[in-house]
Parts: sequence; structure tokens; C-alpha cells
Amino acid sequence: MTQENLRVLLIEHDAGFARYVGEMLGQTRDLTAELHLAADLEHGLESAAREPSDVIVLDLYLPDSAGLGNLALVRAVAPQVPLIAVGETDDEVVALEAVHAGAQDYLVKGQLTPGWLERSIRYAIERHRMDLALQRAEEKYHGVFDHLIEGIFQTTPEGRYLIANAALARIYGYTSPEELVTEVADIGKGLYVQPGRREEFVRYLQENDVCTGFESQTYRKDGSVIWISENCRAIRDRRGRLLYYEGTVEDITQRRQAEENLRNSEALYHSLVETLPQNIFRKNLDLRFTFANQQFCRSLERSLEQILGKTDLEFFPQALAQKYQADDRRVLESGKSYEIVEEHQPPGRDKMYVQVVKTPLRDAEGRIVGLQGIFWDITQQRLADERIRRANTLLAQSRRELRTKNQLLQENLKVARDLQLLMLPQQYPAFPRAGKGSPSAFQFTHRYLPSDNVGGDFFTVSALSDAEAAVFICDVAGHDVRSALVTAMIRALVEELKPVAPNPGQFMTQLNRDLCAILKHSGVPLLTTAIYLVADWKTGVMTYANAGHPKPLHVRRSAGQVLPLVNASGKSQPALGLFEDASYRSSLVKLLPDDLIMLFTDGLIEVQGQKEEFYTSAALVAAVQARAQMRASPLFDALLEEVRAHGDGAAFADDVCVVGLEYAGPGETNSTAS
Repeated sequence: MTQENLRVLLIEHDAGFARYVGEMLGQTRDLTAELHLAADLEHGLESAAREPSDVIVLDLYLPDSAGLGNLALVRAVAPQVPLIAVGETDDEVVALEAVHAGAQDYLVKGQLTPGWLERSIRYAIERHRMDLALQRAEEKYHGVFDHLIEGIFQTTPEGRYLIANAALARIYGYTSPEELVTEVADIGKGLYVQPGRREEFVRYLQENDVCTGFESQTYRKDGSVIWISENCRAIRDRRGRLLYYEGTVEDITQRRQAEENLRNSEALYHSLVETLPQNIFRKNLDLRFTFANQQFCRSLERSLEQILGKTDLEFFPQALAQKYQADDRRVLESGKSYEIVEEHQPPGRDKMYVQVVKTPLRDAEGRIVGLQGIFWDITQQRLADERIRRANTLLAQSRRELRTKNQLLQENLKVARDLQLLMLPQQYPAFPRAGKGSPSAFQFTHRYLPSDNVGGDFFTVSALSDAEAAVFICDVAGHDVRSALVTAMIRALVEELKPVAPNPGQFMTQLNRDLCAILKHSGVPLLTTAIYLVADWKTGVMTYANAGHPKPLHVRRSAGQVLPLVNASGKSQPALGLFEDASYRSSLVKLLPDDLIMLFTDGLIEVQGQKEEFYTSAALVAAVQARAQMRASPLFDALLEEVRAHGDGAAFADDVCVVGLEYAGPGETNSTAS
């Protein structure tokens, strides 16, 4: 017999026993062994990991070890090497525990002989080979069992799972076969949606032993419902007694849904073709009718049975029938849809115009097997189209005339714009009067930006005397022709009110009364806000009256302040043209040298940003405050640029008018009201 040359690793702290083992290996008959010694567990594990052995002999009671726990440590390092445990005691319990912990055999040191050692090594190697083969076979079986697409099961007749594969667990929504087997204690109650379905399944198997394609609705773990198909057989012993059921499960939810969708689609199709007001028919390759909806039957005044199998020649005049059939052949030969508006004459009725669409019918392999046609009466539509064409002709003519009128209107509006701009001050008065050899005590600046051809904003600057300057600004609601006409009327009224011009309150009261008298005849009030102020350069006293207008800003450059000019009463006064008996009071403020009075219309602050937020009066005050030391002209330009930026660079939606009065002096700070 050929001897085997084996590498034996002995993990043993007793040098005497180690020599004894070496001597016994030298006395074996049928194997040759090369003994490698490790004196403690640490070196034994290093040796087992470093170089593979054919067998490992391990002393369970090494000084640096944990008894039976050593077996697990060695197996973790060398799982493919058979392991023999040795110990001092002849204890059956210890021997069984060693085998359960992974050893192939347990040897008692005091009973060891060369023959016993040889037999133990051979048996350990052989048992380990058999264990590995069995392990590989089980892994292969489970690999196939758990990776099948179909679910596989064994159940008791009472309805409890014995085994289940991973596919079955996935079908029912469980994470593992173990979870499925544990949680589904009663298949009939836990899975089947229909009560008694499991009992029906069992009765069928009791009668036939085999069941195929048994379809049912079942619950998944999350409560959702699926369709399954089961193939199953009853497993019996030699005496015919039922042991268990085994079979497969397939998830057919998608197939059942597709079948349901197909049924619904067919039902919907028939519902549509039978309820649509259009005429629908189908013909075969011989151009004989194979289907007609009820509308088509009514059109021919025939029943479906009287139409099927017939041709057009049996229902229509010969010329029309031949034309219809020529169109049909065109569709069948080209394989393309055909659409046309043509004459149609049902039996016993007048000719009409119909819209016709014919399409080829194909089978599952794409071969043309006939055609389908649909047509509907468009006689009234043709008549309506003719009426529309005539109306469009008239409309085109009207548009041409309207464009001509619009062009003339735009030209007139341009003239009106030029005239309105001429109404604004072309030059400012100087104080004192020109020719006195000194700069003007009042400097005036304005910016006027109408949002359309004509606007509703207006201002004027005039000299009441050598010492007094008057500034008037108003905003008529809207920025159209009507607003522009009202501003023209206001300009005329302002000229007529020069006798009361030195008193702003009296001036505004009379202006309101006159404006109400004019507007009441139109029947539609028009909101007009205004500010009127009179400033004396000698005294620095400025009086003003506000009729619902945005508050002017008083820029005190010497103090670095920007203050809104409020009414003396602290209350707002109504806009012009609303209340005929309204009375306006004057307010007074003392100007200091280098002061600026800034008047403006609401178009400057009613600008929306990207988030639809308005540029507020507070924002304007802050902007002026930041530029208080600038002269009026560059200040106004910077403000307009900032407001445009707030509106994302868009043009102003409303008219904008800004007027500035800068006072050169002299005077002392003093503010009172009357």
C-alpha cells in the first residue's frame, strides 16, 4: 500500500508528549507524517495561518488557551483542515463537546498508541472530506433552490410551511424564507384573500393529488394584494397516507392586470364605437363589411345583419360606390391612412359632405387583413366655413381701416405729447430778478418721464414777486388721453388763480371747487393729487398745502436730515375733484441755506420688484438720506437709476415727475404752521 506523506501540526506545550507523538508517527505502517510543533496556542495559530497542514492535533488545555474554545479559534484560522483534539481525561461528555465544537475526533493522551493515532488521523481526514463534500452539495442545492424565479414550498395539510425558498419569500414581500415560515402560521387565513380558497385548494388535491394553474389572490406582508398561480402535488408514503404538499408559486399579477386591461380596452372600444356620433365600419380584403356601428346602421336604415357581408354597390349609387371602393383599394395597397372630404348620399336622402378617414387593419404579424373607416357629416361645417371666410374678408378690411385710424391716432398722440411737454416750464425764474448781478437764491431741477404718449403728471414753477417763488405739481389718475386733458384744464385753472396764488390753502380750496364744477358734468370723478408751495428767499419762509399727494421731502443738508413735509394738522387732506366743499389749510416751514425741497408723484415709489414688493416711501427716504450732499440734478438721476434697478430695469409703469427747489439762503431755522 502506498504511504501518504502528511504534514501534521501539533499544538502542545508538553515537550515529552510532543516527542511521544513524533515517535508514534514514526511507527505507523501506512502513512508518512512530517510533524511540526507549536509550543503554545499563539504560535500554533500563526503556523496554521502561515502554511497549510493536512491535520492539526490540538491539546485542549494549553496554558494560554480557553479549553474547548480553542477549537473555534483554530477553525477560524484553518477552516479547511481536519482537527483532532487531545486531552488528559477519558470523559465522554468532553469528547462529545469537542466534536460538536468542530473536532473530527477526541483522543485521550494516556490511551494513545501508534495504531490508534494513525487510525484517528485517517478517519479525521476522511470525515472532513465527506463533510466538505456534503457542505458543497448543500450549497449547490441551496444555490439552485434559492435562486429560482418561481417560489418553492412544502406545507403541512393543515396549512403551515415546512420549507420555502427565497423567491417565495420575495413574492409575498418577506425578507427571508425564515421570516415567511415564522410569521405565516395559517396559510388559509394569512395569505388568501378569498375566504375558503385554501380549503378549495386542499379539496382539489385530495381528489386529484395534482393541481396546476390554481390562480388566487393573496396578501403580501405589506397588505397589498397580488395574483398567484400554484402548481402542487400531494406527497404520500408507501401506504398512501398524506405527508405534505409541495409545489411552486408564480406571481401572475402583471399578466392578470394585462388581461384585465385588455378586457377593459375591448369594452371601452365597443362602448366608444357604439356611442360615438360618427359612422364606423370595417371591411375585409374583398371589400365586404365585417362590422358596422349603430350610427352607420341608422345611416343606411339597415340592421347589422343586413349589412355584414355586403359591399358598397348594394347600398349606394354605382358611381359613388365605385369611388368608395377605389379609395379602399388605395388604402389596402399603400398600407397608409387616407383622409378626404367627399360627397355622400345615403339611400333615399340628399347628398351631403362628409369627412372620411380610412386606415388599414393589421393582424398580430403586421399583415393587412382589411380596413376601418370612419366618417361624419360636415355639411353644416362647410357652410359655416364659407361664412367664416366671408367674415374674415370683412375682418381683414376692418383691420386695414383700423390700422389707418390707429396710425392717425398715434400721430395725433405724438402731437399731444409735444404740446403737453410745451406746457411744462421751458425755463425757470431767477431770484432776485435777472440783472441784479448775483446768482439766483432758488435753483430748480425737474425730471419728467411719461409712461405713455401722454401723461397725467403736470408741474409748473412761477415767480409771484421778486421774492416769492411758487411750485405746483399734480398727478391725475391714469396716463391716457383723458388724464392729459384734465392736466390741461388744471394748467388753465392755475393760471386763472393767480390772485390767490400767495396763499397755498386758499389756492387749493378754489382749485378744488373749480375742478369739481368741471368734472361733475362728466359723471365720472377723476382722482387728482397735488402739492402747491410758495417760498420767500428773503425770509426763508415756505408755505404749502397738500391735497392727498405723496409728502415732499425736506433735505436739510446742514443737519444731514431728510424729513417728509406733513400737514400742520397732522391729518391728510383729500385729493382734488372729489368733494366740492373741501377746505385746505396752509402749512409753514423755515428753509435754511443749502436746503432742498423734493416734490414727486407716486410713479416714483409704486414700482414692483421681482418678488412683487413695492419701492416704498421709506426706501426713497433712505436713498435720499444716503445722497443728501449731492446737488439736485445728479441726486435725481441716481434715484431714478436705483428705482429702475428695483424694478429689474423695466420701464416705469406710471408717469414719474420729480421737481426740486434748492435754497441758497439766507435765513434761520424756524418752523411753524398756520
